[in-house]
Amino acid sequence: MSAALLAGGCATEIRVEQRYLHFPVAGEGEARLVKLMDGEELVRYFEIALPEQKSDARFWSSTDMEAFRGKTLTVEMESSDDEARVAELCEQSGEVRRPPGVYREARRPQFHFSPMAGWTNDPNGLVYYDGEYHLFFQHNPYGIPWGNMTWGHAVSPDLIHWREIGDAIHPDELGTVFSGSAVVDHKNSSGLGAAGEPPMLAFYTAAGSHAPAPVPFTQAMAYSTDRGRTWTKYEGNPVVEFFEEGNRDPKVFWHEPAGKWIMVLWVTRGNFFVLGSENLKDWEKLSDLAFPDGYECPELFELAVDGNADDTRWVMWDAAGRHLIGRFDGQTFTAESEVLPSEWGRNAYAAQTWNDVPDGRRILIPWMRTGAGDEPDAFPFEGMPFNQQMGIPRTLTLRTTPDGIRLFAKPVREVETLYGERRRLTNVPLTAGANPLADIEGELFDIAADLAPGRAESVTLEVRGTPIVYDVADGRLSCLGHSVEFKPTGGQLDLRVLVDRTSIEVFADEGRYVMSFTFRPDESNRGVSLSAEGGTARAISLEVAELRSIWQQAASE
Repeated sequence: MSAALLAGGCATEIRVEQRYLHFPVAGEGEARLVKLMDGEELVRYFEIALPEQKSDARFWSSTDMEAFRGKTLTVEMESSDDEARVAELCEQSGEVRRPPGVYREARRPQFHFSPMAGWTNDPNGLVYYDGEYHLFFQHNPYGIPWGNMTWGHAVSPDLIHWREIGDAIHPDELGTVFSGSAVVDHKNSSGLGAAGEPPMLAFYTAAGSHAPAPVPFTQAMAYSTDRGRTWTKYEGNPVVEFFEEGNRDPKVFWHEPAGKWIMVLWVTRGNFFVLGSENLKDWEKLSDLAFPDGYECPELFELAVDGNADDTRWVMWDAAGRHLIGRFDGQTFTAESEVLPSEWGRNAYAAQTWNDVPDGRRILIPWMRTGAGDEPDAFPFEGMPFNQQMGIPRTLTLRTTPDGIRLFAKPVREVETLYGERRRLTNVPLTAGANPLADIEGELFDIAADLAPGRAESVTLEVRGTPIVYDVADGRLSCLGHSVEFKPTGGQLDLRVLVDRTSIEVFADEGRYVMSFTFRPDESNRGVSLSAEGGTARAISLEVAELRSIWQQAASE
């Protein structure tokens, strides 16, 4: 149904009669600022590029206005012609307006999370509660490019099958909603809980420079007492005032030995702050945390070394996955390592880990940001109603190696719930002239291989036309123009490769080395091959599992 357009003198007004206001979004074009006012109150603001006519929309943005149903909102823009056009193009109904063929699009990731429509970047607010993993994410509900930062929200029972349940936290006068984290306040130390329902609290950066009237960046909080379905912004926001520069991306967690909540905050390049609180509302600075060249999206978490709960270290992490391994006493982090990499590919960024995972695993998910314009194979989403995707959730561990304690990552075991047909081979000779996987075709794979390079000069696993090559003499693993050098543990090359329609993730040497890529496969090439050059190698074990889509139910709803 179309929006009710009212002529109110010089003002253009929309009478909210249904839950959702739908605005058509162009695939490209100049974005203009729209403000929706309830009297003097600013209730929504966003920049949107509108199509010439409704039929030209790349997608429709569905804005939940349930709280304002029955009210008449005023549209404010730079020109009255633009105001009238927004109101004229706007429609409303009681349901989210889904893109045609959603989740079945040719370039839709099939087992990685991507938003139904609009842009996404950093994962935010990762927390488990009452049978659900929560994934909040940086979302532009009104466009394909970055902008209008809002917290989108999806839930999953198993870290794999995601269901989007609407945007959770919207921009306000303090700014748009940049990255942050979430906790469940089990003891109701904040006093914001309801009877029998501990509050879920989200901490985020209010990006004041993007507000209609610019203000400094601060840290704000919102809370929910209904399992994250509705959110109320804390009336005392901001909970952490401006420090300097960008100061953003609060990561909050409970530290049991200190008996307090901890927040790690990026402040300036190379410097993070550690803050503490007993009630999640009042925060004090505890220490500076030096991190050479460290930049945004901090993480600080504890892991057992070699599975020994009595021997633990803390990992301090930045957006690029660079990290320090050391100790944390609830106030001060002391590094015991140099800055170490965790990623040797090109596309994983701004990863975050879940709080309160019930079995104690430390699980991380990255944003798979696309490459620069000079890397066309890294940008697979042209023409889609969405832009960007997440990586596969990964279980992190610390292990002792000859180089010291190091971080390892593997895809979460729940990936196996997607397995369809599986091919298992053992003790297979590999040469240049034969392919033991010649009869396998598909789009989605989980490939595990334990390879003995023998006297071969190189071993190549090629998936959908993209080679993953291990150069034996140089000890170099390469894919899509990136490489990492290592000698395989025990002389055998361990590879795990996950392939989706738009991504390849390589886990080598039991997850010691990780390479993450978005890519554009040759759509006519659905094959897999494994071969050796310059001599014979051997596949000690080889398993190829074809994967099912996570969207089958969502696409049919």
